[in-house]
Amino acid sequence: MPVRIHPTAIIEADVSLGEGTSIWDHTHIRHGATLGEQCIVGGKSYIAYDVRIGNRVKINSNVYVCNAVTIEDGVMISAGVIFTNDRFPRATTPDLSELRSSAPDEHTLPTLVQAGATIGGGAIIGNDLSLGRFCMVGMGAVVTKSVPDFGLVIGNPARLIGFVCRCGPPVVRFDSLDDLVQGIYLCECGRSYIVSDGVARESAET
Repeated sequence: MPVRIHPTAIIEADVSLGEGTSIWDHTHIRHGATLGEQCIVGGKSYIAYDVRIGNRVKINSNVYVCNAVTIEDGVMISAGVIFTNDRFPRATTPDLSELRSSAPDEHTLPTLVQAGATIGGGAIIGNDLSLGRFCMVGMGAVVTKSVPDFGLVIGNPARLIGFVCRCGPPVVRFDSLDDLVQGIYLCECGRSYIVSDGVARESAET
């Protein structure tokens, strides 16, 4: 399958695009970025230099992916999502006499989006954290802490309110972890999950 690049997209030098990947209008992909096979990058999105993106990743329109972000296979990133990587951002030096360099430094912190995760529209993702496998971040959420595998988080700041199945729907929801009843939960698709100690894992019997 050929790579498809819209004529208005900007693809800098040393960018690697896997087989079957599609890049849509007015997207800008910086040097050194790597995208795997069968990815889709929607219009007007920006992917910074040296970002690593796996296979079969969907990135919708107007998404900002900054340096130090790694996105694993099968991730869904909805429209308007913003990643961040600087804990203490400033435009200038302390005396305001010159612009600060945009090059990574000790305050440039990584974010890992693990395989199968979904990030809802308009979410803002902090740095120095991980979004777990098949987790789901609600639209408009502001994520400041790591999200566990299969975790469902919403709000500002985002809080854990449940666990979801690989196929998407919640298998259990709660107001707080104190209300969570430990046990085995079944999805309508037939998969089951063992939920205990604030985490969920797939049942070996699924």
